[in-house]
Amino acid sequence: MNPAKGTSPSEPRAAEELPAVAPQLRALRRRASLTLESAARAAALSPAHLSRLETGQRQPSLPMLLALARIYGTTVSELLGETLAERDAVVRAADMEPTRAGGWTYWQAGAAGRGMQSLRVHVPHGTQGDIVRVHPGEEWLYVLEGRLRLRLGDTAHLLAPGDSAHFDSLTPHRIAAEGRDGVELLFVHTLLQSPTATLCLGPTTPGEAS
Repeated sequence: MNPAKGTSPSEPRAAEELPAVAPQLRALRRRASLTLESAARAAALSPAHLSRLETGQRQPSLPMLLALARIYGTTVSELLGETLAERDAVVRAADMEPTRAGGWTYWQAGAAGRGMQSLRVHVPHGTQGDIVRVHPGEEWLYVLEGRLRLRLGDTAHLLAPGDSAHFDSLTPHRIAAEGRDGVELLFVHTLLQSPTATLCLGPTTPGEAS
């Protein structure tokens, strides 16, 4: 069967799909409070090229969609206008299975697939205290039990129960328990939908960085 007039065999549906993608690109950029110029610069595109993507004059490639999704803090599925399945808002204590990584124990305290990850964490004494972590996003932690040693850049802090910290996780940081019984934390960090922004519990073997 011959392709429709004006449409190449390799792109039979591109013109149909563009109008649905283009408005999402513009809306999500605006939701991220980015100008056309700043978003284009972060994605290694020209502002004119990004403008053509947003107005449906050009077809975005998969690498472009991946880059824009990361910059806008979303997923390729949302850029394409796909609706995610409804998630439970409540996580029951009985459903929180403990997982261990690098000597730490953590419990998922939030739903998967969100823009933030919420955890309850137990940090034993003497584990990973010398590991410096640097990664995209923000972190917030709240001390439930025990005392926490937190180093942000060149500054050291000692946090007691009820104390909290909120910081840019591109700041080099180290987390360790002060007392022999370890420390219990609530821990929230942004994922940014990036492959590098994974669970910030440090490596399971010495010498790896998160």
